[in-house]
Amino acid sequence: MAIKPKYIKQLGTVLLERYPDSFNTDFETNKESVTALTTVESKGVRNRIAGYVTQKKAQAANHA
Repeated sequence: MAIKPKYIKQLGTVLLERYPDSFNTDFETNKESVTALTTVESKGVRNRIAGYVTQKKAQAANHA
């Protein structure tokens, strides 16, 4: 697994803090939420952010 760039983690963390109810453990739903909540134009960057958010939500669900 590749190390995620700092900007992916920062933006993912900010999105989770500001809009915690907009995300869940489903990648496809999170992709749509990232598109709606940000101005990211790159599909690759959007998918990486959505993947990071999905991973964090899954970790939180497993630890809760």
